[in-house]
Amino acid sequence: MKYIRANILILTGTLTLSSYFSSLAHAHGYIQSPPSRAYLCYQGINHYCGAVQYEPQSIEGYKNFPYSGPEDGRIASAGMYPFSALDAQAPTRWQKTNVHSGTMNLQWHLTATHSTTHWRYYLTKQGWNSSQPLTRASFDLVPFCQYNDNGRVPNTRVVHQCSLPLGRSGYHVILAAWDIADTNHAFYQVVDINFPH
Repeated sequence: MKYIRANILILTGTLTLSSYFSSLAHAHGYIQSPPSRAYLCYQGINHYCGAVQYEPQSIEGYKNFPYSGPEDGRIASAGMYPFSALDAQAPTRWQKTNVHSGTMNLQWHLTATHSTTHWRYYLTKQGWNSSQPLTRASFDLVPFCQYNDNGRVPNTRVVHQCSLPLGRSGYHVILAAWDIADTNHAFYQVVDINFPH
């Protein structure tokens, strides 16, 4: 009886992992510039990242943020347990890229392309709490940048020219949501940035 139970547990674990890695095989994309938190994990610049260091392109959750999508406190990982290390938040936890208000390019590298509804970019509010996991209350929920693809399939390299809002200083986080047209999913990336004083 113990032997049968052990085999069932092993089989269940194998099927769960198989399903997980099968879903990763079809995915998907990350922000290369400025480098996202996940991409910096992949490069070995961010440390103690867990599984995302091998799969920076696979951070997938429900679309239609902020009305749907990952729950508060699990936004950076898109609610995916294997990537939950991304949800750790502290002022010095993640490598940051210096930026300035005004025009900037956000460049994605796609490992698989999908029919796309839109791309949306959100920025944390001035005065957000950088010591707490990201929540909807952390962000201005009106995107500071949006591109509508209306079902088109993008190239593997996507560049969006965006305008960073004025009035920000210090550490902030960009949340990027790439909503897929023919599923109820989106791919999420967070980018840790710093506005020098």
